[in-house]
Amino acid sequence: MKTLFYILGGAVLVVFATWAYRVNYETQDAVGRVNDLTRQIAREREAIGVLRAEWAYLNRPDRLRELAELYFPDLQLMPLSPEHFGEPVTVAYPIEDLADAIEANMELSE
Repeated sequence: MKTLFYILGGAVLVVFATWAYRVNYETQDAVGRVNDLTRQIAREREAIGVLRAEWAYLNRPDRLRELAELYFPDLQLMPLSPEHFGEPVTVAYPIEDLADAIEANMELSE
């Protein structure tokens, strides 16, 4: 009977050791993936910073003014003035659903 307990104990020990070994390597793999993703996120953030700097550089007012003057014969871009802007009440905003449209019509008819 003792021998049976030793064999069962050894089998349980082997099963748990195998399970622990597998969990350990799965954890190391997950940590590696997290580290890879962290590095990728850092690279993407750096690229976003570079793109923002390039965008700011390309949108300098003096550069845009020079480009507008250079390409005036082709584009005929005119400088903006306050007369180019409309009043907010003249903008036709879309009504999102039929219930709002019906309610708006009822208010207008009253």
